[in-house]
Amino acid sequence: MHESDLRSASRSAPRPSSRSAAPPPAPAAKLLDPNLFSPPSFGAGRPIRILHVAEKPSIASSIASALSESSSDYRQEKMCMPTHTFTTTSLKFHPSPNASKTEHVVTSVAGHVYNVDFPSSFQSWDTTAPEELFSAPTVKKAQKGSLVRHLQTSFKGCDFLVLWMDCDREGENINFEVLTALSISSDDAWSRVYRARFSAVAASDILKAYGSLVKPDQLQALSVDARQELDLKVGCAFSRFQTRYFQGRYADLDSSVISYGPCQTPTLGFVAQRHLEIEMFKPEPYWALDMGLLKGGRMSRALWKYGRSFNKGKAEEIARDSRRQVPSVAADGSEVMVDNVAVVTVVAKRQVKQGRPVPLNTVGFLKACSKGLGIGPHSALQTAERLYLSGYLSYPRTESTAYPKSFDVRYYLEQQASSPHWGAYVRGLLASGFQPGRGGYDAGDHPPITPMRGSGGELSGDMWRVYELV
Repeated sequence: MHESDLRSASRSAPRPSSRSAAPPPAPAAKLLDPNLFSPPSFGAGRPIRILHVAEKPSIASSIASALSESSSDYRQEKMCMPTHTFTTTSLKFHPSPNASKTEHVVTSVAGHVYNVDFPSSFQSWDTTAPEELFSAPTVKKAQKGSLVRHLQTSFKGCDFLVLWMDCDREGENINFEVLTALSISSDDAWSRVYRARFSAVAASDILKAYGSLVKPDQLQALSVDARQELDLKVGCAFSRFQTRYFQGRYADLDSSVISYGPCQTPTLGFVAQRHLEIEMFKPEPYWALDMGLLKGGRMSRALWKYGRSFNKGKAEEIARDSRRQVPSVAADGSEVMVDNVAVVTVVAKRQVKQGRPVPLNTVGFLKACSKGLGIGPHSALQTAERLYLSGYLSYPRTESTAYPKSFDVRYYLEQQASSPHWGAYVRGLLASGFQPGRGGYDAGDHPPITPMRGSGGELSGDMWRVYELV
């Protein structure tokens, strides 16, 4: 639900709408040809200029650092977003391989460029009934006009646009928000738009992505548009409806707007249901037996096959029997009373094979951090993102638990060969050979969360604990 819809809510019922019919649906987005590339002869024999746009300033800095390694005219300017400019001659740009040199402009956005909202004619709670919002048109509004102007200024004189957003649906959607800001829709302009696919910000990964550029995926971007529109319409319609419904019915209701979130509200339902279960739970005492067995100076624990019993008398009877002394014959033939002896009646053996751990996707990673490190999901993901931005981990938001065939396992093992903690083991793997696991699922978005480079002791606290776990 967009914040501009959270306007003062009159307690009176909305007046009947003056609109006689629902507005016509918005025209379908123009589908751009995903196979439309500029000819390799473009820019031959002359300088070309490329605008690179990343999703965050820190990613833009890493991109500029990797691509400008051999540049002598690197400079950084403080504009709306930090902007890096430099020129390269030996680093070829494959869509225009015969250019005499390449001028680079590297900048970024800060997440989404636009918000989805209703036109002003549908903003009033008094003239628009909640049910009308489901068929109402939507518009995209720039979050910061200065950012749009910055992108447009940076793009002036550029021949190519390379987008470096995260390789997920949201990142793909931001790619097309940048295209909207730059008014790129013609086939000619679209043919010179590319996107880099990368999962880590190490220089080697950035250079690899730069050398294998692809087209942005418009269908993934449109799927995010659809979700955003559903979130807006469902959230605003239900927020308006339940605000009017509950106001005036409860004296202690101190909120002017009772917000509804398509995800958050059902989740609150689960929380409320669990709260009621806890409140209505009636504890009942039970008894369990914990027996220690001493043999040859070693203590073992025996588990009661019933686990627990709500019959106190039964549990106490078994406990008395186990402590009762029994008659026995001493070495001199006399009868003596000795402590009860446990007798092993059945011995069962089985072989258990422990498989290798499955590579971590985001859900598996969060579970492992919670269970193994006691770090909650929010803190764990924040820590993983800091490690990703520092080049230690691959992108932490992934559904994959299997590596693609193209993943260079040997290269990333070599990054760990000098580790003071597990370097010897890694060197043994590299010397004797290794076989990547065959299980798991490759979602095609990013590889599983993987260490990208070694740590020589510079990491500490939760940063080190999370890195070590991965």
